[in-house]
Amino acid sequence: MSTKDYLEKDYYKSLGVAKTATQDEIKKSYRKLARKFHPDANKGDAEAEERFKEISEAYDVLSDDKRRKEYDEVRAYGGAFRGGGPGGGPQGFDLNDLFGSNAPGGAGAGERLGDLFGGLFGRGGGQTRTTSTRRPRRGQDVESEVTLTFSEALDGITVPLRLSSEAPCQTCRGTGAKAGTLPRVCPYCEGTGQETRNMGGFGFAEPCSHCHGRGMVVDDPCPTCNGSGRAIGTRTIQARIPAGVKDGQTIRLKGKGAPGESGGPAGDLLVKLKVSGHPVFGRDGDNLMVTVPVTFPEAALGAEIMVPVHGGQPVKLRIPEGTPNGRTFRVRGRGATRRDGSRGDLLATIEVNVPQKLTDEERKSLTDLSETHRGDDLRQTLVQQAREG
Repeated sequence: MSTKDYLEKDYYKSLGVAKTATQDEIKKSYRKLARKFHPDANKGDAEAEERFKEISEAYDVLSDDKRRKEYDEVRAYGGAFRGGGPGGGPQGFDLNDLFGSNAPGGAGAGERLGDLFGGLFGRGGGQTRTTSTRRPRRGQDVESEVTLTFSEALDGITVPLRLSSEAPCQTCRGTGAKAGTLPRVCPYCEGTGQETRNMGGFGFAEPCSHCHGRGMVVDDPCPTCNGSGRAIGTRTIQARIPAGVKDGQTIRLKGKGAPGESGGPAGDLLVKLKVSGHPVFGRDGDNLMVTVPVTFPEAALGAEIMVPVHGGQPVKLRIPEGTPNGRTFRVRGRGATRRDGSRGDLLATIEVNVPQKLTDEERKSLTDLSETHRGDDLRQTLVQQAREG
């Protein structure tokens, strides 16, 4: 009887008995129903004939204590797959898909599920071998660190990276066996690399304890890798760092990590970036920052000044009359490159330069200006607020 039948058919209901029914109750109900639906008593009645087959099938299972126990265990475990969804499964889950009736391979999928339950509720105790094949294994991720200049981070750059990671041993080409010899299929797991341990009716898959999950046994190991088939190898790759990266950022390069096993894909390369500072520009996210000194007359009267731009010619910036110290102006599209190809802005902060020495003419001009503002006390409000506070 297939696992599909066990999950889909309720033999207790077919015989009209409870799950706790004794063997005498099962036999009594079967005899009663068999007489009622026997083909000899229902000539030409196809429905009665099908009912008789259903009753006989149910009795064959429930009358055998061992088969009944197996049936109850599979039904209990498989209950997670039954519910109110199409095909007798939970919402959005079709048991027909699980058993392969709607998928390529047909009954093969049901047989694979049977293998699963056979391992979980397998005949006998101790350890049993699995029937699954060893799957390809993805290679490990590899980490590296790169230090970039401020300009390299903004513009992007291709850098050579020397990496050390596990790879197939070059001496034995990944077999783990000494030159002139070959590994043999593990006799314990028959090359699957896995074994199932039955514990209280449930099976747990784990790597084979004899071949450590490789599926192969090496009798004469390779002296370089000691039979593991793996060795530390070094290689140099060209890694492209995209424009606009930031200090402390980690970028992932797909497939540039350690090679996989058994045809599995390579891992990824994780590159952590360190970006050095710049003597003129700072950075705030995708925006660049620059401090631009101006004279007092330029700030007071207004002026057109030239502002430096990273990687390009300076741009002209108009500062209005009466510009205070510390005011910031935005120059759009002159910042760092974003992922979508657009660019941030340049934030230019004005710094009014106070001269350390004055000529006689400059001193007289400032003195005259000060006389015109003698009655203005810019700090009067500040002092008053400090007293009240």
